[in-house]
Amino acid sequence: MFVDSAIITVKSGGGGNGSSHFFRGKGIPKGGPDGGDGGNGGDVIMVADRHLDTLVEFAYKPHWMAKDGEGGSGANCYGRAAEPCIIRVPLGCQVFDAATDELVTDIVELDQRVVVAPGGKGGRGNNTFKSAIHQAPTERELGGESVTRELRLELKLIADVGLVGLPNAGKSTLLKATTRAQPKVADYPFTTLSPQLGIAELPGDRRLVIADLPGLIEGAAHGAGLGHDFLRHIERTRAIVHMIDCLPPDGSDPFDSHKLIRNELATFSHELARKPEIVLLNKLDLMPESDRAAFVKAIAPRLKRRGARAVLGISGATGDGVHKALEAAWEMVAAARGPGDVTPTDTASTW
Repeated sequence: MFVDSAIITVKSGGGGNGSSHFFRGKGIPKGGPDGGDGGNGGDVIMVADRHLDTLVEFAYKPHWMAKDGEGGSGANCYGRAAEPCIIRVPLGCQVFDAATDELVTDIVELDQRVVVAPGGKGGRGNNTFKSAIHQAPTERELGGESVTRELRLELKLIADVGLVGLPNAGKSTLLKATTRAQPKVADYPFTTLSPQLGIAELPGDRRLVIADLPGLIEGAAHGAGLGHDFLRHIERTRAIVHMIDCLPPDGSDPFDSHKLIRNELATFSHELARKPEIVLLNKLDLMPESDRAAFVKAIAPRLKRRGARAVLGISGATGDGVHKALEAAWEMVAAARGPGDVTPTDTASTW
């Protein structure tokens, strides 16, 4: 089950209290203060885990608590500090304070560790208060209080390419043909109900991480259909592969289909609309072979004027043109990568 949002409550550990104690021993009636410090409470720490790709665990475990530090004792014995509470989350997870909607952290680096709720500091024992003029202190410090926070987790998948298009445009078919992913493929709309990830292998030890998103419809940016809940996953992709059914069952113009999806992307996010894009005219196998080249040649200039980097005709079902499309996507992603960018394939060992 794919879960990309969750609300959890975290509570750090409280610090242990310092001890107020005086040493008493045979022949040493006034041994002086020897109360030890309390131990620190446990932090709540979020850690990036490359083996996770969903937030499903948090649907069943919404409460995460660290233990309190131990109190100090006599003979200058310090209390034991509590172990941290480790919360493992997938790469691409954003953490927000549920009360203020403030972004707490963005987990985008492998093995990244972020303290989301610090533990209370251990209190000082009376031994630390002694001095030349205050030789028998009785005061001590109480341990620091714990921190409780309600956090909202949102997952944005990290991928090179995001597949977008109207329902039944053939996105899942292409993903299945180019990767080892096994998305559901059927002859009716909305067969993809959650994002799917796959890794396409290219010659020369090159890889593309491809995200297939549920089909978009008009009004998706405002909540219509399934697309609104998943549009944010495209925000982390470097490029967009826009798939269009060249012979839609309703007889609509492929150019109008492209315009509809582009408007939804722009409405959802201006940054998303600026991402580089190639257009794949899919299902050419349903068209007479003699008409295919002319069809692509006629529509390509109009789509390029809209900003498409390339327009290619393919058939995901037969594989025609698919290799050329992957190479075009690779070139587009390579051009979009900046220095020091994290490569999704370095973190997608289980996808």
